[in-house]
Amino acid sequence: MVVDTFVGLLRIKRSMPKYDYVIKGGSVLKGKLPVYGSKNAALPLLAASLLTDKEVALSNIPEILDVRQMMNILNSMGVKTDKKNDVVKIQAKEVEMMGIEPDQVGLLRGSILLLGALLGRKREAELPRPGGDIIGARPIETHLDAFRQLGAKVREQNGVVKIDGREMKAGRVVLREFSVTATENTLMVAATLPGTTTISIAAAEPHVAALAKMLIKMGAKIRGAGTHNITIQGVRKLKGATVSNIPDMLEAGFFILLAAATRSQLTIEPVPLQDLELFFKKLDDIGIKYDIDEKRQAVTIKKGSLKPFSMQSLPFPGIPTDLQAPFSVIATQTKGSSLIHDPLYEGRLKHILELQKMGATAVMCDPHRVIVSGPTELHGSTIPSLDIRSGATLVMAGLIARGETVIKGAEIIDRGYARLAERLQAVGAKIERRGR
Repeated sequence: MVVDTFVGLLRIKRSMPKYDYVIKGGSVLKGKLPVYGSKNAALPLLAASLLTDKEVALSNIPEILDVRQMMNILNSMGVKTDKKNDVVKIQAKEVEMMGIEPDQVGLLRGSILLLGALLGRKREAELPRPGGDIIGARPIETHLDAFRQLGAKVREQNGVVKIDGREMKAGRVVLREFSVTATENTLMVAATLPGTTTISIAAAEPHVAALAKMLIKMGAKIRGAGTHNITIQGVRKLKGATVSNIPDMLEAGFFILLAAATRSQLTIEPVPLQDLELFFKKLDDIGIKYDIDEKRQAVTIKKGSLKPFSMQSLPFPGIPTDLQAPFSVIATQTKGSSLIHDPLYEGRLKHILELQKMGATAVMCDPHRVIVSGPTELHGSTIPSLDIRSGATLVMAGLIARGETVIKGAEIIDRGYARLAERLQAVGAKIERRGR
């Protein structure tokens, strides 16, 4: 099975379109950058559609590779899906696990959410260990431990996780950590278990709350989503629902930092202001100037003098780990030294090596901390995209660098950002997608 999965991964990766981003830096951008639907909310919403045999309609779903991959996996199980623009309609009258292809699962870390969805629908699940980015170890033991606390029997064989949930009952779950996807998996299972389930040490991220809202529309009763203690009154059979996805706070934050780094006057909307409170406090500390239109949920960045800073990524309501990397580009443009700390993943700072190739002055203290000194004029280079967030960060660096930057393997970036090159072109960026 392990060999088959590896071969399948190679086959799919080779069949995926390959392209680079070619960027000519130095342009001052101007205009409006639209924020699309949340990637991290879209995947659990798609997975939760398996919990009912009725139609589920999801709107504001971004056109990204990870969404397409999740839909491919659903289709392989016999689920009917239809996507028109940003609306996805799903009907899972029949769900056949035998159709799941290991190589499809291996490309998408978010496929871990299928465990909770399948247990909720069929009381059993069998899935290869999911793949994903190269940002560091991301074990799934927290998920499996939560299922065991509800009465599931779990075993692994040759890289395949097999779960028997026929004896699962509503009860108390204490998660081992603030895991977003483990919280979401437990929510999906609990929504289908009659009785009361409580989740302690739950993740509080907005996409967890978005999933809870969908499950409520499907018939479950849930209190406390968005806090670290959630109570679920499950029902035996869930119904269909029509749900609108939330705006992507990570994309909004990235565009705000991109505007600040390029010294551009850009308006970003819609920005989920309530989800980025500490992020905006950090902007104030750095000296990034902005205006907020609360009615439109729009943020306009203005030119300002950037000051050195220290920042640490934290679970919500802290600054998300996915927004840590763009701060390093800001740090290259400040006068002085800035400390950036990401305690979660040991691979989250790999983009620093690429920034150093572009001229950044940075010292890696350990796998979780870096000191970046500036101001530094970055210069164009040929660099790999690494992962979704690092790749987007290097696009940001290319936009302020002198000369031409080529980002290899830019298809990785499009796993998380829909039409990124086109949106940046619309505000004056010199960026193009070049096939290879």
